[in-house]
Amino acid sequence: MLIELSIAWVTALNVSAWLVIQFGLAWGFTRIAAERFHYRGWLARPKSWERGGRFYERVFAIKRWKDKLPDAARMFRGGFAKANLKSATSEYLERFLRETWRGEVVHWLALLTLPLFAIWNPWWGVLVNAAVALAVNFPCILALRYNRARFLRVLTQST
Repeated sequence: MLIELSIAWVTALNVSAWLVIQFGLAWGFTRIAAERFHYRGWLARPKSWERGGRFYERVFAIKRWKDKLPDAARMFRGGFAKANLKSATSEYLERFLRETWRGEVVHWLALLTLPLFAIWNPWWGVLVNAAVALAVNFPCILALRYNRARFLRVLTQST
């Protein structure tokens, strides 16, 4: 901890920082053209162990809870809602896949900001923030990867 603050200030700073980080990244990334998000790249493309999304169904029972996750994209002009498919055309599926990668990048980048919290948090506060960051971002990452694996399989079969 580099800066010593009262617990009230630390709490206020933590909440404010997470809101700015999460919404700032989401807003900033909606400003980038969807074509820039290459969902077939090494990091983005589904891995063989994901088994077309079945891994997430079996290990995380993702079908039970993924629809309850918020989708902040609708809050921003130009955001692309991913709660449900609005079309089955290859163009729409292609955009959907790009948007799942965009969303996943945002959530990974939010997690990568965690060291920033060591500036004003004691060690245990950093652990609390890590738990909160994982609880907020990891389910979204799982759902986005799950949907990308499933819909990439659908797109591949339709072309």
